Amino acid sequence: MQEVIDRPRVIRVHPQDNVAIVVNDGGLRAGARIPDGPVLPGAVPQGHKLALVDLAAGDPIRRYGVVIAHAARDLPAGAWVNEHNTVLPAAPALDDLPLATVRAPQALPVSATFQGYRNPDGSVGTRNLLAVTTTVQCVAGVVEHAVRRIRDALLPRYPNVDGVVALDHVYGCGVAIDAPDAAIPIRTLANIARNPNFGGRALVVSLGCEKLQPARLDLPEAALVTLQEQDGFGPMLDAILSAAETQLEALNARRRETCPVSELVVGLQCGGSDAFSGVTANPALGLAADRIVRAGGTVLFSENTEVRDGIAQLTARAATPEIAREIIRELDRYDAYLARGGVDRSANTTPGNKAGGLSNIVEKAMGSIVKSGSAPIAGVVPLGARAEGRGLLYAATPASDFICGTLQLAAGATVHVFTTGRGTPYSLEALPTIKVATRSDLARRWHDLMDINAGTVATGETSLAEMGRQVFDHILAVASGAPTWGERHRLHNALALFNPAPVT
Repeated sequence: MQEVIDRPRVIRVHPQDNVAIVVNDGGLRAGARIPDGPVLPGAVPQGHKLALVDLAAGDPIRRYGVVIAHAARDLPAGAWVNEHNTVLPAAPALDDLPLATVRAPQALPVSATFQGYRNPDGSVGTRNLLAVTTTVQCVAGVVEHAVRRIRDALLPRYPNVDGVVALDHVYGCGVAIDAPDAAIPIRTLANIARNPNFGGRALVVSLGCEKLQPARLDLPEAALVTLQEQDGFGPMLDAILSAAETQLEALNARRRETCPVSELVVGLQCGGSDAFSGVTANPALGLAADRIVRAGGTVLFSENTEVRDGIAQLTARAATPEIAREIIRELDRYDAYLARGGVDRSANTTPGNKAGGLSNIVEKAMGSIVKSGSAPIAGVVPLGARAEGRGLLYAATPASDFICGTLQLAAGATVHVFTTGRGTPYSLEALPTIKVATRSDLARRWHDLMDINAGTVATGETSLAEMGRQVFDHILAVASGAPTWGERHRLHNALALFNPAPVT
């Protein structure tokens, strides 16, 4: 058995690939022989690429069946292929792309349900939360105290309410509030407050003098507390708690009921990615996404810089030429945004990505896109907008974990699935976040942080189809109230608004 475990194992994704990634825990030592392949002239870490054939300087390096890089120098078969001995290709042009040319194969529809909370506007939540949103960072300290009081003193009287969430942020004043791009953070905040997990019962806390006046959020059903109208700290807290009680009474009357998966909105994201992301967790998530879409549900995938190099795949999968052109417009706009900052999409890859075997953004993008599955792309969600329609939607967000998650919350996601190979405790308080490990070693070490171990796909213990079904079933369980590890530990990250407008 030990001999089987220690046997050199690699994964070659596509028949045209001339590199493969190392599966073995701890990597492979110099002198290891790949079955039906080369002998390694030097050690190669786990998840990193080795050359399957001799590569001359300038030769294309193929993974996922596409050119992810070119060799910077001659590399013998078995050599470690990494960011130091490869050259990044130019970004693909945005003209002359295929528009709605690929049709997904017909598949049987899926019939499934979950236990959700129906809302007056027709949406369905997976949690029953009181949201305390803010118009400016100035009120955050008071809101923190108020939320603590609500949690300790009020929530025990309302057992059907899952919790209270402070939607604080660093926007609201000291900004060019009427600049064209200011519409992005403003509509983001408004749509976060409308998320189905809040049941249409947001409580807004305002300072009073800020540029982002509550009326700009257009939340007519929300309760409003303005701190500058109160006579001190104690009355501020009393006013917030009084407003909270009214909202809690209404939320406490809600009950879970059986809902079709067509009412589910699932956000997909990856962070702390490694070379296993594109062969274990992300393709399994793609299969789960396909099942949700076939059941009539909505799936959001995102991360502009992490799909940019696969734009031809996206435009070809668009349901219509106009949707394909919307994808192009969003990515072109983001290219311009990066150029204004003096960078391009290559700034995306992190030291951790590279340590995990991802040489550059092209390789990372190929592994990121596969979590979207194979369904036609039915629409595009602009920055800060609420998703419209059902099916697979491209939410055109930055790749930053925190900003992407915040924007998917605004788009209406009610469950979040986050894949990781390097490991991150990232979670959102308002959005149950399912963590999927790409490697078994990470799942073992972080056994009380990772909800699903997709690493068994790499070792052959679980097929991709089986893992896809596991992910799908887990999504429905969490949507029905099963807690994630992040919820058990009450781990959560701050919301991060995307604000390309000037700060004054």
